[in-house]
Amino acid sequence: MSISKLAASIAESPTLKLNEEAQKLRDKGEDVVHLGAGEPKNKAPISAILSAAARLNTGDIKYTPTDGIMSLKKAVIRYTEENYDRMVGPENVIVSQGAKQALFNLLYTILNPQDEVIVLAPYWVSYPEMIRMVLGIPVIVTPEDGRFIPTMKDILPAVSGNTKAIIVNSPNNPSGAIYPESLVAELVEFCEKKNIHLIMDDIYHKLVFDGKKTPNALKYTSRDIESTRVIIINGISKLYGMTGFRIGWLVASKQIVSVMTNVQAQTASCTSVLLQAAAEGALTGLQSAVDSLRMTLENNRNVMMQELRAFNGVKIVPPEGTYYCLPDFRAYNSSSVALSNFLLKKALVVTVPGKEFGMEGHLRLSYATTVKDVKTGIERIKWALDPGSPNEIYIGERKMVRDWV
Repeated sequence: MSISKLAASIAESPTLKLNEEAQKLRDKGEDVVHLGAGEPKNKAPISAILSAAARLNTGDIKYTPTDGIMSLKKAVIRYTEENYDRMVGPENVIVSQGAKQALFNLLYTILNPQDEVIVLAPYWVSYPEMIRMVLGIPVIVTPEDGRFIPTMKDILPAVSGNTKAIIVNSPNNPSGAIYPESLVAELVEFCEKKNIHLIMDDIYHKLVFDGKKTPNALKYTSRDIESTRVIIINGISKLYGMTGFRIGWLVASKQIVSVMTNVQAQTASCTSVLLQAAAEGALTGLQSAVDSLRMTLENNRNVMMQELRAFNGVKIVPPEGTYYCLPDFRAYNSSSVALSNFLLKKALVVTVPGKEFGMEGHLRLSYATTVKDVKTGIERIKWALDPGSPNEIYIGERKMVRDWV
């Protein structure tokens, strides 16, 4: 069997792999605690369910326009006006099968082979691989001294004549950090001046804590949507906890959206009308579901921080948003992959290696679960790593023996 070199070079998704491994253990009856998942325990908003059900009841489930049904695009336009203070038209919006597909289609649209895209570490695991899949080159910028937020001083040396775009994810997966307004403003000004696309992955932009807000990149440009270099990507997966519905969107110039529509037409044809109806229901219904999810996540974040602070040797930076934190475990093991495998084997706790996000020695821990799982998971990690812990414990009916990492 012959496999292309490009396809063979693409790494598997570590988060999806961990989800599969955790499910296999659970299917065997193991008492696994999952602190690696990027989805909360909430139910989809009732407005989304009713909207999808109403469409399903018509029996009219057919092809849709490639760039999305008009009623959903209008909902996205209203969302953009309310949250970004910017008027756009239907021709500036494309609906895709998740924000992930929107980003991939955008990269396919704007990159030529060997074009460079600056990726700011810590970064979402899929960014570098998606760039490589369209024959671009990811250029990783890692802040000094283990910081989670870069400065322009960190970024500027990475810019070259081949730089086509910079990707910004704030609040950030995996760190939960919010990029300060001053940095976002500088990035917008710089990208407008240098004609570099500034891709804002805003998928977590309302899931922020302690009364904070995520900077709106469009606030810092005087250009209209047709001439600005700022591109906005968002979706319903994280905001409403509707991860399985796979609906995302992109807001950009007519030219970019038009070409992306051609790309999407030749690959996915269109996005399911049933799922688009659900997304429309979520966007146009009562927004209390967002507030409820945000408050749940903030409470879970507080519990996880409390548990981790009692853990000697772990350095933490409290996340300001998202589902995740990124503690530094280098006091125990400098290899995050080895440490993550050890914790799954010995403590039945799923974590995600920081290496996958450009931050070796860290582990991404998700608090998008229950308070019970947060407490239990951290307790097991403490047991597995703390030399003062008993050598053996029972997890469910299984006796676990601690080994040194």
